[in-house]
Amino acid sequence: MIAWRATAAMTDGEVRLSAESTRWQHLDALLARMEADMRTAIPRAARHGAQVEPAWLATTDDAAGNTALVFTRAGPDAPEEPGSAGQRVGYRFRDGHIDVLYWPRLDNVSGIDPPAYPLADGIARFRILQLSQNGQWSPRWPIAGASAVPGGVRIEIVLADGGVIERWLALR
Repeated sequence: MIAWRATAAMTDGEVRLSAESTRWQHLDALLARMEADMRTAIPRAARHGAQVEPAWLATTDDAAGNTALVFTRAGPDAPEEPGSAGQRVGYRFRDGHIDVLYWPRLDNVSGIDPPAYPLADGIARFRILQLSQNGQWSPRWPIAGASAVPGGVRIEIVLADGGVIERWLALR
């Protein structure tokens, strides 16, 4: 009986460690993807129907300050690949998970919703702050007198269990 309990405890511990390892691998992949996309941001506005959207558009999506972010990134190196002129990419927080959004073209007709792909769940809060030329952090972008793409970003993710992840990136 004692050996069975010890084996069961070790197995339970291994299952918990494996789940925790997988969770952190997913969060690391999310941050790596965001960093790669953001580092290729370009200062090119995009048309959406009759409207023109700024090259980098960050808004607070709800009263809790969660961020919705859409920006233009450089396209692939090969001109025959889709999106060679650039691509609109977005990140948003909904229902406890973070999604990435990819628009089919850089300039789109109105009424087209981009496909959304879930990247991470178990999230309580998602915020991106943009660094202006005067060293101030802003939850919204563009801001008056600022460049099309911020100088840096600070990504803040609060996990459902209370853990906090913060990543700072220099963009220029």
